[in-house]
Amino acid sequence: MTDSLKTLATALLAALMLLTGAALAAEPDAADDSRAVAERVEDLKKKVIRLNRDLFILEEDLLFPASTQFAVFLSVDAGQFLKLDAVKLKVNGEIVASHLYTERQVTALERGGMQRLYMGNLKTGTHEVTAFVEGMGPDNRAYKQAATLAFDKGTETAALEIRIQDRSSDYQPVVSIVEWE
Repeated sequence: MTDSLKTLATALLAALMLLTGAALAAEPDAADDSRAVAERVEDLKKKVIRLNRDLFILEEDLLFPASTQFAVFLSVDAGQFLKLDAVKLKVNGEIVASHLYTERQVTALERGGMQRLYMGNLKTGTHEVTAFVEGMGPDNRAYKQAATLAFDKGTETAALEIRIQDRSSDYQPVVSIVEWE
């Protein structure tokens, strides 16, 4: 978070704390009117949650402007020929993300879930993305496969998807990287 956002967030939270204190102090008989105080506290909690959401959106816009924004997602349409263990992502030769999967996460991906593996900034131009997938393949053998895609990043947001699919023709999983339109 940038310094200006931190300062803004701190100032807003301090103001909310002062309002909470003022609301409690203004209450003539807090014991008799605890319900009103509880309602005010709930209203303040809702305002803090909304403020937090707005700050998150501002932070995303500042850190990842649309002209440089780049995201990579992972989807799995497998399970029969591959038991996913880990994925590593390289962009222009530099490792930018790696993830080890739990049983629960693998199950969610196999049920149709999608994971945002990486989000960052890229300049316009040609870039190379490589995904390394590890897991247990057919016959409980260690399985490693990589896929590479060279793509041109324009001025709009770029999104790629790493797809892991079962291929029944040769009983092997296939890893591919697809650019979203």
